[in-house]
Amino acid sequence: QVQLIESGGGFVQAGGSLRLSCTHSKRSFTSVATAWFRQAPGREREFVAAISRAAISTRYSDSVKGRFTISRDNTNNTVYLQMNSLIPEDTAVYYCATGAGPAPYSGARNYNDWGQGTQVTVSS
Repeated sequence: QVQLIESGGGFVQAGGSLRLSCTHSKRSFTSVATAWFRQAPGREREFVAAISRAAISTRYSDSVKGRFTISRDNTNNTVYLQMNSLIPEDTAVYYCATGAGPAPYSGARNYNDWGQGTQVTVSS
């Protein structure tokens, strides 16, 4: 059973930073892309960022481009999301997901395994 564990969420004031971590339970993690999605109350889940299996390619949503950075450490089976210049609109539950293949797609249908999520709250 694949297990993804997110951590690093919390409460921060606007303009602050947080770093989310996603740790995978299996070595197969290094052969697939990983992404972050988020879901705010009353809204659909949306794509945030994705990284290819070897970290050669990344993809970001327009709303976070220039503020968030996705990276991975395959030796530790972990993907990170560094979030800077946070704004209240970034408030959501953030989910980590691993894909069926190596490419960093933005569509949720390309991801098979999901974590339980970590709450990020940004106050104004």
